[in-house]
Amino acid sequence: MSGSPVEAYSNSPLPESLTINGWRVGLIVASFAISLPSFLNGAQISLALGLKEALLVAALSGVILCVGGCFTSVVSVRSRLTTYTLIQRSFGTGGSALVNLVLAIIHFGWFGVNISFFGDALVAATQEIYGIEGDFRIFVIIGSALISISTIFGFKTLDRLALIAVPLLGCVLVGVCIMSINQNGIVLKASENPPVPMSFGIALSALVGGNLLAVAAMPDLSRYVRTAKQSVGAMVLSFPVASVLMMLATAIPAIAMRETDIMKMIVSFGFGLPALALLILSTWTVNSLNLYSASLSLTTTFPKIQPWIFTLVGGAIGCVLALAGLINSFVPFLLALGFIIPPIAAIYVIDGMRLFKDADSVASLRNLPLFRWRAVGTWIGAVCVALLAAGGIFTLTTVPALDAALIAAVMYLLLLRILPEEAPVPSRSSIVDGGVL
Repeated sequence: MSGSPVEAYSNSPLPESLTINGWRVGLIVASFAISLPSFLNGAQISLALGLKEALLVAALSGVILCVGGCFTSVVSVRSRLTTYTLIQRSFGTGGSALVNLVLAIIHFGWFGVNISFFGDALVAATQEIYGIEGDFRIFVIIGSALISISTIFGFKTLDRLALIAVPLLGCVLVGVCIMSINQNGIVLKASENPPVPMSFGIALSALVGGNLLAVAAMPDLSRYVRTAKQSVGAMVLSFPVASVLMMLATAIPAIAMRETDIMKMIVSFGFGLPALALLILSTWTVNSLNLYSASLSLTTTFPKIQPWIFTLVGGAIGCVLALAGLINSFVPFLLALGFIIPPIAAIYVIDGMRLFKDADSVASLRNLPLFRWRAVGTWIGAVCVALLAAGGIFTLTTVPALDAALIAAVMYLLLLRILPEEAPVPSRSSIVDGGVL
């Protein structure tokens, strides 16, 4: 495992010597499901749909995310490139600047959402456990600063956090479920007046949308996996398993207690210090990835600026968003992600498996055009069509996020067939002694 800082190999292929076993990346990805936004999302969905439908939504979302994660991770293992260099060779240097900037802003937004949950939950936890009335703003500022500083050390931070966080968080959730069942039994029915009423399709879209950024940015992590087969195993270990277990652990106490605040539920069962550990570790792991990926994104776009600067600035922006009340728009934020992100991943995956399938990773980043209009046009067109689908004008799957991905894939494949690339990309076999034959 490398102890390299965040900027290591952000604009070039990762050396094979720094790769690790796939299960370690799978643990990191699984840890993202055990977060405060996931708790809220799962509680709201279970109260709206009931236990059985909530678990079905979780299972379907896990399969969808696993399939998407398999595609994005395999492409990255083959190339050893970050998400943002993959985007750069697909969209061109100018087109990728726009896309990467949008993704960085989304990462900062997610940082703000998570740190907002962190602040609110820490206020409630300290009040319930120690009788101390904490200050939301202080918790947010201190949490943002500490997470930002630790993220400067890059993938090493994520790996170590996951190895500690996943087992501990799993034990706490199992304990909450057992105590909830002993106290209230298992309640299957949805709430008559759920806090956020939603249909099955909207629930699926929110659950998928809440994890799409992780799928699209998966190359930042999966490039460290030794083989493509191990990367697929990491995705199977993470999304399908973690999504269902997380929903089960959230839905059982949420439906029984008619409560969406996971920290109140945990504290009410007598989990004091474990509750604080759950809060801190879950937020730290997820927000470290947000800053890590955003820094890689902006480093690709602005290579002359030191990446640690982006990490610290991103933490500050997320902190400001949290203090400004971004959490109040949580569900619309999730749904918006479902329109923007899937087409991006669809495009660079198709390029990775067709245009750059046998390409040398270094050579594929040379002499890039300012814009690859096929990719830019597909992205904009797919987002517009997905917005129409979300407005009820038409739908393919009833899930806007899936509609966006399918529309982008079809549009892009058609454009590549109608307007093929004029110049072939140098393959690995044509590279000799660092030059192109």
